[in-house]
Amino acid sequence: MVLQVQKSTYEAKTQEIAKQLLAATQENRSFFGALRDQMRWDDKLLAWAMSNPGLRVQLFRFIDTLPALRSKPEIAAHLQEYLGDESVELPSALKGMLNFANPDSMPGQVAATTVSTGVETLAHKYISGENIKQVIKTVERLRKEKMAFTIDLLGEAVITEAEAQSYLERYLDLMQQLVEASKSWTTVPLIDEADGQPLPKVQVSVKLTAFYSQFDPLDATGSEERVSDRIRILLRRAKELGAAVHFDMEQYAYKDVTLSILKKLLIEEEFRSRTDIGMTIQAYLRDSEQDAKDLIAWAKQRGYPITIRLVKGAYWDQETIKAEQKHWQQPVYNDKAATDANFETITQLLLENYQYVYSAIGSHNVRSQAHAIAIAQSLNVPRRCFEMQVLYGMGDKLAKALVDRGYRVRVYSPYGELLPGMAYLIRRLLENTANSSFLRQNMENRPVEELLAPPVPASPSLAARTEAGFSGAADTDYAEEEERKEATLAFQTVRQQLGKTYLPFINGEYVQTQEIIDSVNPSNFSEVVGKIGLMSVEQAEQAMQAAKAAFPGWRKTPVKQRAGILRKAADLMEQRRAELSAWIVLEVGKPVREADGEVSEAIDFCRYYADEIERLDQGYNYDVAGETNRYIYQPRGIAVVISPWNFPLAIATGMTVAALVTGNCTLLKPAETSSVITAKLTEILVEAGIPKGVYQYVPGKGSQVGAYLVNHPDTHVIAFTGSQEVGCRIYAEAAIVKPGQKHMKRVIAEMGGKNAIIVDESADLDQAVVGVVQSAFGYSGQKCSACSRVVVLEPVYDTFVQRFVEATKSLNIGETELPSTQVGPVIDVNAHSRIREYIEKGKAEAKVALEMPAPDNGYFIGPVIFKDVSPNAVIAQEEIFGPVVAVIRVKDFKEALEVANGTNYALTGGLYSRTPSHIQQAQEEFEVGNLYINRTITGAIVARQPFGGFKLSGVGSKAGGPDYLLQFLEPRTVTENIQRQGFAPIEGAD
Repeated sequence: MVLQVQKSTYEAKTQEIAKQLLAATQENRSFFGALRDQMRWDDKLLAWAMSNPGLRVQLFRFIDTLPALRSKPEIAAHLQEYLGDESVELPSALKGMLNFANPDSMPGQVAATTVSTGVETLAHKYISGENIKQVIKTVERLRKEKMAFTIDLLGEAVITEAEAQSYLERYLDLMQQLVEASKSWTTVPLIDEADGQPLPKVQVSVKLTAFYSQFDPLDATGSEERVSDRIRILLRRAKELGAAVHFDMEQYAYKDVTLSILKKLLIEEEFRSRTDIGMTIQAYLRDSEQDAKDLIAWAKQRGYPITIRLVKGAYWDQETIKAEQKHWQQPVYNDKAATDANFETITQLLLENYQYVYSAIGSHNVRSQAHAIAIAQSLNVPRRCFEMQVLYGMGDKLAKALVDRGYRVRVYSPYGELLPGMAYLIRRLLENTANSSFLRQNMENRPVEELLAPPVPASPSLAARTEAGFSGAADTDYAEEEERKEATLAFQTVRQQLGKTYLPFINGEYVQTQEIIDSVNPSNFSEVVGKIGLMSVEQAEQAMQAAKAAFPGWRKTPVKQRAGILRKAADLMEQRRAELSAWIVLEVGKPVREADGEVSEAIDFCRYYADEIERLDQGYNYDVAGETNRYIYQPRGIAVVISPWNFPLAIATGMTVAALVTGNCTLLKPAETSSVITAKLTEILVEAGIPKGVYQYVPGKGSQVGAYLVNHPDTHVIAFTGSQEVGCRIYAEAAIVKPGQKHMKRVIAEMGGKNAIIVDESADLDQAVVGVVQSAFGYSGQKCSACSRVVVLEPVYDTFVQRFVEATKSLNIGETELPSTQVGPVIDVNAHSRIREYIEKGKAEAKVALEMPAPDNGYFIGPVIFKDVSPNAVIAQEEIFGPVVAVIRVKDFKEALEVANGTNYALTGGLYSRTPSHIQQAQEEFEVGNLYINRTITGAIVARQPFGGFKLSGVGSKAGGPDYLLQFLEPRTVTENIQRQGFAPIEGAD
């Protein structure tokens, strides 16, 4: 009850203060006035974006591309491509300006100059300077207006260790120069002192993740060590100079680790008594109130206050999309009112604890600021304990009104080159032009009551919006500490089971074998993961006979029952997810996060194919009067599945359950190096209820058992994933009809690729470098979808190669069980020597841009990058299946496509580009089964990116797609004449 009274007291005061502030901000406005035609171009662009959603999207995309464009004709061409799009209704002024026939023409050049000048002016509104000199000028102007500042350094994403070191050095330099300049500043009592105490005149804002290029919540401990070392250097120097340091908050995935690192660091004896350091809380996060409570409790224990900057949050779209794509709960509130209400709750919490934490209230919403002042006044909060913050170029009038009322206002002022600053600019523009933005609503003269009403959240919805159709399994979110603990525990459990023996499973029984081989951990080849019993040809024949005997019963088993077994298997995999991931990591040397993604894929195959068979089981009716025509499917017979080691669970599961659910009896022969994982799959299928003889696990030598089953007259379907050489041999052998064989064998073969990513001159190089590094060196390049060629256009070639090399150098190579590892070993000794041979060939035909050293306790090969490679070189034509990349220089986009298409393969391909016509052309002409634009080219998701290629990359339909199960089925048509003596039932007749 007391709280209610308190709230309503605050509310009356909030309204009173807000009305005064609003009146001050609304004086002499002319934003949408009659002066629109005389507005400057930057204002016009903003005004148009607000009134036209289609234009807003395309305009912001164009602005995002602008930094990459090197000439006026390029700018003019992109203007036409983006704004000439059919989705855009153009204002007449823009329409007239874009009406040029040729980007090289004079009107084209004028359009380019006008718009790029407009964008530059717009950028200057939100970016406080391009260099320190300009920044000092800006802050001196702010100080004249009695406003304090905090400076944030804009720049390229930190993706290399060189960039992380440079980030630290630039901040040390920035602080030094600002403090030097501050010596000549006269004291402004409103901002330089409070309650008789001097305040630091200089403050900088930093991003924690920028201090380590491989910052990753999965490797919380490693990230903490690397980041903390650099932060200590920064904080020590700040103390010597008398500057304050504030830590910004970034994406949700980094939040918990960021808070944990800072809490540990700031309780160290050296930093414990510092009160000139701050952290940030984002009110749009659902768990931010709890974070605020935890920080207050921590600050009490620390005994010295720190500042907490409260903001609403700047990555809403990104967080929402990521949660949807990953099937995770939404970390952010779905509606603006809920964020505003939470902001007010946390404001109250912080101000009521002013003895322990200083509050910095960051908002351009008049009500939010008025609410904070109302509480501060009611509680007599000392001036040192709170301040108001706004972003540079936003809320200027609000800032002035607050200063006039005697409050300390700090302006968050980003600085840096305009071009790398575009991402920041676009976030500001989105905020300014969003329908829900207070700034926009205030400009549109909404009624005062509406603008200042207390926020009323809509009913909460926690879940991500569900996709139409199939919804896949959610990967593990390693930003959650509990999930990291579970992964560690799973490794301990699995390690206790290493070295066990796994036998073939024939007709419902495990059978002894004469030959047993070791499956070793490629990260440490002295460690035996399991012992595998390899079956003989005689035992393979027994398995075939058991399958034949089981087939009549299995084909008659109702589809619902068969699908039920798959769904049960999926549930069991979900329960055993962490353990299955650990087996994958240890047996085939796949890093933890990628192993977890593979378990999701296996689960998805089970559930998706269960759904699919129920769809296909309905068949099709093509009835006409007097006749029924049914189109139905039946199983083919016996399927032999030959699965690879590189996706030992996902691909083995996908091919096997597709064969089973369609009613075929199935023999799974895994690659020898990954037979423990397929033994685990066997345990799961048996527990899920697969009848005996229907599924059999037949580990054996490919050259003996594999060949025997491929050539067997009773084999109907062969599903294979592996090398082109073996795939072509199987295809040839399957074509020969053996004595006693009464059918043609069906071969489904996925046989690898020589995948290229094209990087054109308009690409976002931050995104392209990160995407190529992940696509090329994820799982040490041992995915059939991995990038092994990068085709780069001349204008960006040198810059790309330099950053690609630096980013690759920053990767951690090591045992894949370690959470810090990004590049693990290759699979075995044969792969190791084959890849080394290719590296030697590469040295003879191209220049080595990078060859990284690697540990020698496992089958490790450090990433190798070759540059200036000829498109016809061996390393640019043959599949290497290791961490080796050929970078090829081309003069234009036409040549880039010719080079990309110039191999025998057509599996995956990628394009990094912000030129709409290039994107369109690639969609039409890039010869690949899976084309990825502006993202990595690996990690296809079931029912989202069905996977498979053509040319010599394979034969058959795409795995995880709507046609895949058809390959395991025979279609039949059944026609019945239903007339009797000229009489037949006619629908609709009496």
